[in-house]
Amino acid sequence: MSPLLQGVITVIVGVGGCVGYFFLSNLILDKVIFPPKADNPGRNINRANLVRPWLFLFPAMAALGLYLVYPVVGSFWRSLFNRSGDEFIGFGNYTTMFADPGFQTAFGNNLLWVLFVPAASTFFGLLVAQLTDRLSWGNIAKSLIFMPMAISFVGASLIWKFVYANNADIGLINAIRDFFGAEEPLDVLQVRFWNNFFLMFILVWIQTGFAMVILSAALRGIPEETIEAAIIDGANPFQVFFKIKVPQIMGTIVVVWTTITILVLKVFDIVYTMTGGNFGTDILPSYMMSYMFRDDGRATAVAFVIMIVVLPVMIWNIRQARAEMK
Repeated sequence: MSPLLQGVITVIVGVGGCVGYFFLSNLILDKVIFPPKADNPGRNINRANLVRPWLFLFPAMAALGLYLVYPVVGSFWRSLFNRSGDEFIGFGNYTTMFADPGFQTAFGNNLLWVLFVPAASTFFGLLVAQLTDRLSWGNIAKSLIFMPMAISFVGASLIWKFVYANNADIGLINAIRDFFGAEEPLDVLQVRFWNNFFLMFILVWIQTGFAMVILSAALRGIPEETIEAAIIDGANPFQVFFKIKVPQIMGTIVVVWTTITILVLKVFDIVYTMTGGNFGTDILPSYMMSYMFRDDGRATAVAFVIMIVVLPVMIWNIRQARAEMK
C-alpha cells in the first residue's frame, strides 16, 4: 500500500471514527440511558447534560491513560524486579543505584546543568532581546541568534566537536592557544569538571534564541508610560532596565527559566554525541542508557528518578502559567 493511500485511509478512519463516536455516544445517552419521560422530561435531560462532557473527555482521558499513566505505573513496577525481570527485589535497584559512584556523578552533573544552563540561556536571551531592540538591523541579529534552534542537538554537537577539536588546524580553542604560544594541543572534553561546562555551552547556544524570542515579545509589551515616567524621574538606562522592565516581565522570565530547566533534565543527545558520558560527563539520561540493554531494572529505576526530578519543575511551570493568565 502506497504511503499516500495509507495517509488518506488514516485521515478517513480517524475523522470518521471521531464523528461516529460522538454521534453514537450522544444518541445512546439521549435515547437509551436517559430517554425523555412524559411525566418529567427535564429530569433526564439534566442528567444527560451532566454526563455529556465526560463523553467528550473520555477519548483524551483514555489516550492519556494508555500513553502516560500506564507507562509510568508499568515502569515503576518493572523497576522493582531484578535484571532479568523474573525476581521481585523491591527497592533493591534504587539502593544499589544511589550507592553507585557513577550515579552520584551523573546526578551531580545534572545539578550543574540545571543551575548553569537555564540561568545562562535566560540571561543571554534577555540581554540580546534588550540590545537588538535598539538596533536598526536588530531583526537580522535576532534571526542569526535564533538560527541554532533549527539545528538538532546532534547536529549542534557535531559543529561544536570541531570547535573543541584538539587540533590547532581545526579546533578554534586550540588555534587561539597556538596563537598565544601553547606548545601542546588540549582536548577540552577530557578536562574533568570543566568539560561539563563546555558541553553545557552547546545547549546555551541553542536555547538563547528561544529565550530571546519570548523575552523580546514580553519587553515590547511593557507600557511605554512606565518607562517615560521613570526617565522623567531621572532614572538612568540601567535603572530603567533592572527596576522598571525586569520586574514587569518577571513572570515571563520564570516561565522561560523553568521551560529550559525541564529541557535540561531530559538532554541526552549532546553528552552522548560529544563524550558518550566518559571523562566524568555522565548525566542521568546517559547513565540510564548505559544500563538500558544490560540491566533493564536499573535503567527503569533511573528513568523513574528522572521523572520525579522533573515533576516539581513541571508543576511550578503550570502554576506560573496559570498565574499569568489571571
